Amino acid sequence: MKFFLIIASLILISCQTVSNKIDKKTAEEEKRLSKFLKKSEEYLKDEMGKPDQIDFKNNNRNRFYVYKKEKFKIICERKFEINQNNKVVGYSSKNCF
Repeated sequence: MKFFLIIASLILISCQTVSNKIDKKTAEEEKRLSKFLKKSEEYLKDEMGKPDQIDFKNNNRNRFYVYKKEKFKIICERKFEINQNNKVVGYSSKNCF
């Protein structure tokens, strides 16, 4: 019985450690991407390079620059919304930790 309690405790501690690391990486990603808000499209391209994809998916004629990277078969996708004044007005990040 003690053996199972020890194993269960180790599993819980391991899960919390992984969760803490993911939270830290997510906060770092948020900080990194937020620096692009209100910056020009050119600044974004200078820093991030040419987007992998450009989407036009909403009614207000904004466009989305999509950057993708693959690591360990996990695809990291970052999207930046560019308004008609060529300024970054939003971003999102998926699997980028």
